[in-house]
Amino acid sequence: MITPTDSAAPIRVALVDDQQLVRAGFALVIDSQPDMEVVLEAGDGAQAVRLLGDHPADVVLMDVRMPNMDGLAATAAIAGDGAGPRPAGPAGGGPRVIILTTFDVDEYVLRAIKAGASGFLLKDAPPEEMLGAIRTVHAGDAVIAPSSTRRLLGHLAQVLPETEKAPPAVLDALTEREREVLVLIARGRSNTEIAGELYVAEATVKTHVGRILAKLGVRDRVQAVVLAYETGLVTPGV
Repeated sequence: MITPTDSAAPIRVALVDDQQLVRAGFALVIDSQPDMEVVLEAGDGAQAVRLLGDHPADVVLMDVRMPNMDGLAATAAIAGDGAGPRPAGPAGGGPRVIILTTFDVDEYVLRAIKAGASGFLLKDAPPEEMLGAIRTVHAGDAVIAPSSTRRLLGHLAQVLPETEKAPPAVLDALTEREREVLVLIARGRSNTEIAGELYVAEATVKTHVGRILAKLGVRDRVQAVVLAYETGLVTPGV
């Protein structure tokens, strides 16, 4: 579990939701933490993309259904994987996006992840889960709430049109050990847990994860998990 640190600069958080009351509630919780701060709020995707150009953020909490520009289009622009402008972010890159969702918009969630989102968070999640998600994504570990992630991605892998699924051949570049690691990632295991199951050092697991992401051409763990489901390497409920 990732905990607050006093030495690092605060995590800059942007809130994008068309409901002001929702933004206010999130902001109250986030600003109460010593290691993070809300740097901007936006009521739709277009406003978020515009404001992020002048107000760099590390993590964006993004609603899906909004007027003017929805969360999917905004995520593509912010993550740099779409046709829109890429706003400034930490280390010269775009900020990481967490999609705020409910299960009734699940197909949009997968499309947002494929567009560059680093994960998702249920809108009714408890405050500590939201704070943990922000810290986790900021640290580079994109899979959030493993049980929920597996359940949703497993469902999405079934409902996604065949034309949008990845062929199994995309995994051919992986070694057998890398496939093992990818399966465990898809099952929600942390690097520490994977190291324990495979009887290797955690540093070795990190190396495997880095190679998996590079070979698959994905930006983080959650996109690797999507590929694991789409190719059939991992099946729902397994």
